[in-house]
Amino acid sequence: MAQMGGQPVIILKEGTQRTRGRAAQKNNIAAAKIIAEMVKTTLGPRGMDKILVDSIGDVVVTNDGATILDKMDVEHPAAKMIIEVAKSQDDTVGDGTTTAVILAGELLKRAEELIEQKIHPSTVITGYRRALEIALKNIGKVAKPVKLEDRETLRKIVLTSLGSKSLGFATDHLADLAIDAVLRIVEKRDDRLVADKDYIQIVKKIGKSLLESQLVKGVVVDKEVVHAAMPKRVKNARIALINAPFEIEKTEFSAEIRIRDPLKIKEFLDEEAEILKGMVDKVASVGANVVFCQKGIDDMAQFFLAKAGILAVRRVKQSDMEKLARATGARIVTNFEDLTEKDLGKAGLVEERKIGEDKMVFVEECENPKAVSVLLRAGLERQLDEAERALNDAIMNLISLIDNLRFVPGGGATEMALASIIRREASKYPGREQLAMLAFADTLEMIPRTLAENAGLEPVEILTELRAKHEKGEHSYGIEVFSGKIQNMFDAGVIEPIKVKENALKSSFEAAAMILRIDDVIAAARKKTGEGKKGGGEEEEETSSFD
Repeated sequence: MAQMGGQPVIILKEGTQRTRGRAAQKNNIAAAKIIAEMVKTTLGPRGMDKILVDSIGDVVVTNDGATILDKMDVEHPAAKMIIEVAKSQDDTVGDGTTTAVILAGELLKRAEELIEQKIHPSTVITGYRRALEIALKNIGKVAKPVKLEDRETLRKIVLTSLGSKSLGFATDHLADLAIDAVLRIVEKRDDRLVADKDYIQIVKKIGKSLLESQLVKGVVVDKEVVHAAMPKRVKNARIALINAPFEIEKTEFSAEIRIRDPLKIKEFLDEEAEILKGMVDKVASVGANVVFCQKGIDDMAQFFLAKAGILAVRRVKQSDMEKLARATGARIVTNFEDLTEKDLGKAGLVEERKIGEDKMVFVEECENPKAVSVLLRAGLERQLDEAERALNDAIMNLISLIDNLRFVPGGGATEMALASIIRREASKYPGREQLAMLAFADTLEMIPRTLAENAGLEPVEILTELRAKHEKGEHSYGIEVFSGKIQNMFDAGVIEPIKVKENALKSSFEAAAMILRIDDVIAAARKKTGEGKKGGGEEEEETSSFD
């Protein structure tokens, strides 16, 4: 509503809520701070777990920041923006989601204090941007290079990521599975090393323990062999991947075939069988003894395949077909006529096995597989889900490392180092921007402070000790939460990929800047559930009664 010549002019619909200026900013910042507070206690190896119960009563127990935020049903628009930060961090680098959300919340908290001192939000954002540029320019000074052959360092990076997960005695085993899986799928494109997570298949099955999870040097297809008479185990498999139906194609339009002579019916059916036999003969003639078909396989074709001693699986997902092609070296064929011996892939063993209640086909012992599978086992479904989340974080950490083969110290050391450098550089920028830059430095110190709080340590003492070390230029010192002392993180083996840190800094700044720029929130009126129309097309009126 606006006033014009003393007359009110109604612009927005009835029931629309509008919050403006300082009130809108306060409201948005408060929502973002609440989200950050919720995940703050999960940070680090001594972080706590959250139990999430959805509307139908399903329970999730986790301390994974991305999962907690994903499962929360949030209504406030600013809170949704913070959750988007976690999602983008998780999709890009797979780890550091909690760090990104805590930093975003803290940046907004500090910005609110500056805005109360009559500093304009645009000035705060400019100061934050300057501080971010200094951080990104100097983060390389605390980083060290790594080679993919250095398995010991890779293991430390993965164990740092898995340190906060509830895996117990299986942590080391899962770390080795993640390293083996990623190293298998790394390939060179031009002068770059690339690893695509899509080529690591994670298959979860309840039963046994986490320690019995295994890496399959090939692909696990969650299907069973189509015919009981087919072999269930084939050694030295020659695999055909076919994206065409083992069936007589039906006409696209409705057709009618009239047969007047009863003897012709048999001829007609025999002809169908002959066509299917021709398809199977073609597969057998090129030397294939295993067939994975993306489409259906007719009952008659199944019989002929079984007779020829060929193991066949039907209706395989396209993603699994692509993985099979990379693992076995086969080429996916869309026409039986085009199938040649060169299109076949190889595997040492193809076998149907019963895992838990389900039958699955294992394609393993591939010569140089560029796609692998991890079969995860656990006694409880929730433990299995948490193991999958942990393994996913570990794999993404390694993929981020491959993208930029450098790592930085963990335990809050990198954040303390960058805070120290920003404080030193801030003195070169006079005026109000300097206050925003110093606020950015204070925000970074929130990470070691939170790690200390979650470990039950005294944060003030820890931060004072850390500041003293970092002022002397000893930038690798952070908190070793189990001993409760500050330590050189490179020596302690607490290290993280540089890309994870860089992304967390960028994401948190972008979210804070976006929320700080908002000074007007216009929320449409919510539709009432259960509103309906009366018989004569008239709208039902709301009635209220008073005693």
